[in-house]
Amino acid sequence: MKYEQIPNTLFKKNRKKFMAQMKPKSIAVFNSNDIYPISADSTMPFQQHRDIFYLSGADQEETILVLFPEVMDTKHREVLFVRETNDHIAVWEGAKLTKEQATEVSGIETIYWLSDFDKIFFDLMTEAETIYFNTNEHYRQAVVTQTREDRFIQDCKRKFPAHQVAKSNPILQQIRGVKEPEEIELMQKACNITEKGFRRVLEFVKPGVWEYEIEAELLHEFIRNRSKGFAYTPIIASGNNANVLHYVVNNEQCKDGDLILMDVAAEYANYSSDLTRTIPVNGKFTKRQREVYEAVLRVKKEATKMLVPGTIWAEYHKECGKIMTSELLGLGLLDKADVQNEDKDWPAYKKYFMHGTSHHIGLDTHDYGELKTPMKANMVFTVEPGIYIPDEKMGVRLEDDVVIQEKGEPFNLMGNIPIEVEEIEGPMAG
Repeated sequence: MKYEQIPNTLFKKNRKKFMAQMKPKSIAVFNSNDIYPISADSTMPFQQHRDIFYLSGADQEETILVLFPEVMDTKHREVLFVRETNDHIAVWEGAKLTKEQATEVSGIETIYWLSDFDKIFFDLMTEAETIYFNTNEHYRQAVVTQTREDRFIQDCKRKFPAHQVAKSNPILQQIRGVKEPEEIELMQKACNITEKGFRRVLEFVKPGVWEYEIEAELLHEFIRNRSKGFAYTPIIASGNNANVLHYVVNNEQCKDGDLILMDVAAEYANYSSDLTRTIPVNGKFTKRQREVYEAVLRVKKEATKMLVPGTIWAEYHKECGKIMTSELLGLGLLDKADVQNEDKDWPAYKKYFMHGTSHHIGLDTHDYGELKTPMKANMVFTVEPGIYIPDEKMGVRLEDDVVIQEKGEPFNLMGNIPIEVEEIEGPMAG
């Protein structure tokens, strides 16, 4: 791994929180992700399943975590199974975790090789009455591939049909949504790496550069600062491309007089950051571009103030819509008749701002976290309003990541990243 080892005290705390909510005589199992094939002998780079990482810190394929708080043999309350290494694997792939290293990473004392799993798991299941399965229930999930977790669940139901079944996801949604101080520190590192990339780009961009060249500059800066790279597929959208919300081909030339919308950020230690900035290709906003830009910035600032404990996510978005409506009226994009005659299920402002303002962020860019209960301190949200005007070949979005505080306005993890017009134009002027 490129990142510095995370103290295992974080994972000990996370396991303790999870186990505190487990039913009596229950066992929970978490599997690592597969390595997915491309074709022939090619594979995609390994990405660890965020849930097993959250609970163990193990960042290696073919890993299984078992939690059983009430097991008779106390050494089996927490068990980690890892892939046994050998000389052949060490030569071709590099050394895998030893048992001692697995303990050091996770804080789990009982480590077994994966080959021992079936025998030990059968013995544990004779004591358990309920098994927690880790299904993906994220509100944006659209999984079409059978995962390692899916295969385990199928196999487990076949082998142990008399056990009761429970879901890990509701517990994870609750506990993963509220970040520990160590997690916020890791996210701050990701944001700081993102800042370095953005400052590099401000000095690089000029008329005639290609979107993919900007992407390359960012990737260079991210990797040289111990990130694996992008936290999500980067969007480098110049001109009218900015009106495609998930524009990712990044293959056009940036023209004098256009804006560039860049939704791009670094990960660090599997934790995401999520930044959007919109800058002028030639380093200077036109009068109209500045009007739209500053309208978006005002919405972002007002929206940020509302991210406090007790706020309800759905109500927050309604309030953000009202603020955006006012700005769109001021820009002449809407008139009073548009608002008076709007469809309540699709308000008038949605013509120019069609996505949500905020989402949880953490180990996933669209992270776990409760959305139907009041917001809590130490939840981390994006704030990302935008105005998209295809008729003017212009799209502006601005986005930061903020931590809800017990009292007062949230803390902006991206507070050092330029966002005011003068902060953008200054460095671009050279």
